[in-house]
Amino acid sequence: MDDKLQNVYSKLITANHILHHHGVVDAYGHISVRHPQDPSLYIMCGYMAPALVSSPADLLTYQISDSSPTTSVPHPGYSERFIHSEIFKRFPSVQCVIHSHAEDVLPYVVSGVPLRPVYHMAGFLGRDVPVFDVSPLYEQAATPVEKRDMLVNNIMLGEGLAKKFGDAGQDRGEPKSSVVLMRRHGFTCVADGIEKAVYRAIYTKINAKALTDSLAVRKNFEGMGDVAFDGGDLGLPEDQVVGSTAMNERFQDKPWKLWVREVERGGIYVNRLT
Repeated sequence: MDDKLQNVYSKLITANHILHHHGVVDAYGHISVRHPQDPSLYIMCGYMAPALVSSPADLLTYQISDSSPTTSVPHPGYSERFIHSEIFKRFPSVQCVIHSHAEDVLPYVVSGVPLRPVYHMAGFLGRDVPVFDVSPLYEQAATPVEKRDMLVNNIMLGEGLAKKFGDAGQDRGEPKSSVVLMRRHGFTCVADGIEKAVYRAIYTKINAKALTDSLAVRKNFEGMGDVAFDGGDLGLPEDQVVGSTAMNERFQDKPWKLWVREVERGGIYVNRLT
């Protein structure tokens, strides 16, 4: 393993720990990265909880074409690895994919209330976060789907989710959206690097809680005549979405360094490459 690949492996292990530490993943959820030496491959951990990933032996390499492991393994890994392969396949610029069931985001995959960025740290969400619903795809499948467990566990379902990120027709194959909600399931986010993807996953969770709390405060204060109540749109306007996204992307090394130190000092996490 050369230094570049070892660095990616080490960073991916640390990213698994950071996502667990911040409640983005628990025993479930996963993060992947496109292989730095072969863009037709991607890397993610095998069938294990993200917090327990500790060495290259815990990571598997997959073909983007069909999510098959590149080597013979006792267990092929996460059944939802097709989330990752189909997004990598559709968007050449995407280098990292994260899938999460974070509890703070779940109200927005169930209630029908749109998830909007309510403060500057979450401008990357855009004005409208798309929602993927797997149910119609069950009906459209060429053969009847008997096990409707809502898992994105084949190419057809992964492709359906990937399309929700938008058209891949731009010059670099960039997705229109960085986050897609998954109805009654969770969310998936993408970026052109591990640090940025982790940032987006964490702040998607934080923003969702802020929005939930804001809606609760609004409801409590609506009927109070002695309070000056502004019932306007809670979400950032488009110009502030653009401006805050560009601003935060210039400084994402700052939280990453903090998050790395947190998991380095957290007793549960082991990274044998550091």
